[in-house]
Amino acid sequence: MTDTTAATAPQRCPLCGQPNQCAMELERQTGVKQPPCWCSTENIPKALLDRIAAADVNRACVCAACIQAASAA
Repeated sequence: MTDTTAATAPQRCPLCGQPNQCAMELERQTGVKQPPCWCSTENIPKALLDRIAAADVNRACVCAACIQAASAA
């Protein structure tokens, strides 16, 4: 069986759908050099990463709100 789940837009969090403020995606879209993305220094819990659909793995960044919520749990 094939996973037919549509991929989340790269500028949206694959978990909640809110904007993820990804500097890497902004640079890709605009061609304007950006500083390193905020997410490059975050420690994202494995349990949170495991909730990302296969279509979104390495495609869309988890947002800060989802990371904070998972860290507080």
